[in-house]
Amino acid sequence: MTTENTGVRKTAGDDTAAAGKPPSVRPRALAWQRRRASAARFWRTYRTHRAGVFGLAVLALFALPALAAPLLTGSDAADVTDAPGAPLESPSAEFPFGTDRFGRNLLALVIRGARVSLLVGLLAAVLSVAIGTLIGVTAGHFRGWYATVMMRITDWFLVMPTLVLAIALATVMSRSLLTVVVAIGVTTWPTTARLVRAQTLAVETRPYIERARALGGGHWHVMTRHVLPNVMPLVLAQTTLIISSAILAEATLAFLGLGDPTVVSWGGLLQDAREAGAVSAGHWGYLVPPGIAIAVVALAFTLCGRTVESVLNPRLGVSR
Repeated sequence: MTTENTGVRKTAGDDTAAAGKPPSVRPRALAWQRRRASAARFWRTYRTHRAGVFGLAVLALFALPALAAPLLTGSDAADVTDAPGAPLESPSAEFPFGTDRFGRNLLALVIRGARVSLLVGLLAAVLSVAIGTLIGVTAGHFRGWYATVMMRITDWFLVMPTLVLAIALATVMSRSLLTVVVAIGVTTWPTTARLVRAQTLAVETRPYIERARALGGGHWHVMTRHVLPNVMPLVLAQTTLIISSAILAEATLAFLGLGDPTVVSWGGLLQDAREAGAVSAGHWGYLVPPGIAIAVVALAFTLCGRTVESVLNPRLGVSR
């Protein structure tokens, strides 16, 4: 009897090992393993798109000098009291982009301005997408009068000029980077809200949502465990697309004199060039570098966003 029982136990152990499902694997570890595999698949598909890889390389080309700006330009690059050159010098070996109206090195200012422009663009895009996702998911889940009210508010924001609303907010609030972030974030969320609501309505019709509700899942459980993970790919693609718009909006507000005057940004450099009469004086080194930087970075984020959209939704058929 002992020998037979031992043999049975060995056979059961062999069957368990052959099944390839060790009992020690935890659900959380399995979830992280699946996420890593999904991220690897995403990157393998992403790098086959030449436009997306080009956009990523351009962003790295701007982001790395921006992160290392204090080391590359020094801590006093923006100081107007101890400028290294004469005002409005032409480009030279010492000053590749020339100098501004205070005699500061324009190349150093463009590098430092990248930190502010990229930071404001990222924060404003995150705020915009967070508001849009919250309204879109809740409006798609609860429906009824709540969805009607939220969608009418969204429609109102959609028909109003975004730049006009941002200028109005930036005018009545104090002039700071936080004001610019809030002004851009609270005026650019309606598109995300409508897209997320449409995706939420599609997800809510799937059978596993009905099973979750039948098993006692509440509103919070359904929205956070089932709906939100399914709309996150759309949210990620929308974030990368909104960043470019946010950078352009920040540059516009700074150019109009509504930004923080104590920090250096690309839009602020364009405003300084306008006030210094760089166009009439023919000092193009004052205007061209920050303007090209804004256009190139906005284009790079757009390329990355379109590629992310194509990878997450292959039916779009974006060219490689």
